[in-house]
Parts: sequence; structure tokens; C-alpha cells
Amino acid sequence: MHWRLRHKDFKKRRNVTNRSDFKKIVEKNRQPGLLAYVKGQPIGWCSIAPRREFNERITHSQVFKPVDDKPVWSILCFYVHKDFRKRGIAKKLLKASIEYASAHGAKTLEAFPKDATGKTSDAEVYTGTVSLFQEFNFIEVHRRHPKRPIMRYEIN
Repeated sequence: MHWRLRHKDFKKRRNVTNRSDFKKIVEKNRQPGLLAYVKGQPIGWCSIAPRREFNERITHSQVFKPVDDKPVWSILCFYVHKDFRKRGIAKKLLKASIEYASAHGAKTLEAFPKDATGKTSDAEVYTGTVSLFQEFNFIEVHRRHPKRPIMRYEIN
């Protein structure tokens, strides 16, 4: 729910409320992202949906606010279980996200990765890294913060 609420509102909430509200999103078939599985067990996650799903957070952010009115899909975060990191799971999730968005009519994807020059922790790159998105031909379209570019991918 972090990306679905304004920062100040998210900070006031309890985890049980977030889980309940997220479950309601899934129950309404809003499909808030993709899961990666190994032998039937979920080991990774990528949050992807039309930007309007995240308007509360994005439109009120000085860093992430929209650069235009284009109807885009946003890829906002990744999670990979610690036992499966450094195995290309985030790449597979990003590839699947592009395919998923395309299959659901998206024409433009956007992301807000970390510009991870130098040493970074796994927690710092939960939005992905610039180099990950560059591997898939995302290009930087705007930057309001030195470490957080806005990157886009146009689907043909």
C-alpha cells in the first residue's frame, strides 16, 4: 500500500490495515502486480499497474509527480526473497511486467529506479536500478532528484 497512499497517510497506518486493503484490491481483480514462483512458492514480486492506481502517492510527490498527462503504467517496486537474490529474478519480473502491460493495452511504461552508483544495499534498490531498466531499453525522460530518474519504455 506504500505506493497507493500519500506518504503522510501511509505512515499513520498499521500493517494489518494495509494487508486488508491490499487484499480488497486483489479481490476486486485489479491485479496489482506480478509474482515469481519457484517450485510453487512465491519468491519475488513486482508492482505494476496503470499510474492512476498510484495517483495519491505519485501526484503529491515532488520527485515522482507525472511529467505529462500520458496514460502510463508504472513499475514501482520489486521484492526478491533473500535466498533468491542475484539470480536474475528482477530481470525476469521486469520482462514479464513489460509483456503483461502490453497484453493489457499499455503503450508506455514508467519507472523510478535508484541511480545506484557506488555501493548500495538491497533495501535501497527496491524500485530497481537504472542499469536494470536500461537493459530493457527504458530511457530517462526526467530527473527531479539526483538519484531518482523517471524512466520510460514505449511499447510498439
